[in-house]
Amino acid sequence: GACEGAAGLGEGVQPPSAAPLLQASPPARSFQLDYEEDCFRKDGAPFRYISGSIHYARVPRPAWRDRLLKMYMSGLSAVQVYVPWNYHEPLPGVYDFAGDRDVEAFLDLTAELGLLVILRPGPYICAEWEMGGLPAWLLWKPDIVLRSSDPAYLAAVDSWLHVLLPKIKPRLYQHGGNIISVQVENEYGSYYACDYGYLRHLLGSFRALLGTEVLLFTTDSTRAQELRCGTLQGLYATIDFGPGSNVTEAFGAQRRVEPKGPLVNSEYYTGWLDYWGEAHASTSSAQVAQGLEDMLQLGASINMQSPFLQLSSLPRPGADFKDQYKPVTTSYDYDAPLSEAGDPTEKLFAIRTVISKFQPLPVGPMPPATPKYAYGRVALRKYADLLDVLDVLCPSGPIQSQFPLTFEAIKQAHGFVVYRTQLPRDVLDPATLGAPPHSVCDRGYVMLRQEYQGTLERDGQTTLRVTGRAGDTLDVLLENMGRISFGANISDFKGLLGNLSLDSSPLSNWLIYPLAIDTAIQQGWPHADLPKSSRGGRAGPAFYTGTFETPGVAWDTFVKFPGWSKGQLWINGFNLGRYWPCHGPQQTLFVPGSVLHVGHPNNITVLELEGAPPAPSLLFLDRPLFNRTL
Repeated sequence: GACEGAAGLGEGVQPPSAAPLLQASPPARSFQLDYEEDCFRKDGAPFRYISGSIHYARVPRPAWRDRLLKMYMSGLSAVQVYVPWNYHEPLPGVYDFAGDRDVEAFLDLTAELGLLVILRPGPYICAEWEMGGLPAWLLWKPDIVLRSSDPAYLAAVDSWLHVLLPKIKPRLYQHGGNIISVQVENEYGSYYACDYGYLRHLLGSFRALLGTEVLLFTTDSTRAQELRCGTLQGLYATIDFGPGSNVTEAFGAQRRVEPKGPLVNSEYYTGWLDYWGEAHASTSSAQVAQGLEDMLQLGASINMQSPFLQLSSLPRPGADFKDQYKPVTTSYDYDAPLSEAGDPTEKLFAIRTVISKFQPLPVGPMPPATPKYAYGRVALRKYADLLDVLDVLCPSGPIQSQFPLTFEAIKQAHGFVVYRTQLPRDVLDPATLGAPPHSVCDRGYVMLRQEYQGTLERDGQTTLRVTGRAGDTLDVLLENMGRISFGANISDFKGLLGNLSLDSSPLSNWLIYPLAIDTAIQQGWPHADLPKSSRGGRAGPAFYTGTFETPGVAWDTFVKFPGWSKGQLWINGFNLGRYWPCHGPQQTLFVPGSVLHVGHPNNITVLELEGAPPAPSLLFLDRPLFNRTL
């Protein structure tokens, strides 16, 4: 068709063949579907985009420009941007668009660098993000049906869209901005509800808030059933598939639902997910490049998934449910064309070479990899056992309840909660402390008389043998390891979902402590306080602290956890995510230079959950380590 010849032409270049069309004088700025010529038209001229995904929520704000510039220099004409609802509305009616969360500043930067934007405001985005971007507070209404026409869910969605979309409207291409299209929901066809009323409702809200001009679309896999449930009249249907697929066959699936119009792969997977305890995912550069070339040959528009990804101040990895709960690792490096530290890889250059065959690359060099520094070994000391600092971590005191309550029932979205009770009788012979299957969400660290007994797991060990005296304190620290982000089990409640029992008689009279660990550490605890005269033991949940200086420069670095078990790391109050080295594949956490200080000490805080090494220390390296799974 006429579109293929012009497909590679970018901003403002009119192919000779397009001249006659201009007599119809299209509106000054427009971005539309052309069903005759099977392509997009930008300002009346045939257009196709080559785009890459970037998550502003996973990249520290000081690095936004560097990552976007590298995307621009790779030859991409557009970026695809997800907006995670739960990142901006942490509590009902409480909105946060400051600092790292300033989505408007991020969008303005994309425009300044000459990139077009494909926006994915959700409300559900998947993106391996906690609960697919839906706020956990939706589950305060336990019987809510997410991603459906449930009035409680729609009311929350509408109030959010009324805050978000007015910020988007002036940035639409038609209004002089750079947002060329907006995706409604995400891979809805893979969700069990298949509720057309819900998609119709979203279509109405998006049209009402963004106007009639904007191009709205959906994305689903190539499976017929999913395309049936995920598409709707009035929304342009696009598909997603990866490098292994037969391109012609895959686009055949899109043609069955959209016989005319541009071919679009909205998520061309350039890398894949890592789960804790499995091998590091990897896709070959040659395979990715070949698939890209095959699609561009057909004149298709493409968005590449996971090119430039990095952590944010609140890592929110989600989880998948494939017959068992599988939490996703903290690092979102999934073997992407740009590494987590923003370094161009062989894969990026392979992609850039393919793009250069279809359209001119921007003039100038690719910005270099960011400098890294190995700050070396830093010794830590135990600050306190977690149970000795409940007064700081739970200033409002515990909630009393006859039986355990979920995180949602006590309105705690993330992190940790302590459940405390007393042994009702002497237990001289070992008795079984147990939980019903799948009721420990996601891990429970058990202490009796403040001594660590072991761990209960969601899909693993659900019993421990204990002995003790009547009145002995039993504490269970519950950890939320990320809410399921994909599939039917998205109402993923956290905490103790059932009663703990001792030799099958239920334990009652609980004190429940919701912990605000992030808040305390952001406010300078525990470095501002004197160390507790802590018990010497190294087992069980405890905080460790240390400091290090940077040698005059604050460069990116990677931290390794030699001999540590499982836990969480903060530097200068900035939550850098979870470590779990014995489980793998991720052995290091990325530390962006922007969180480090020059000229005064950097404060390290570690919450170790199971047991620290005899001489606790961290090792700062100048490169990441993946791929060790025991």
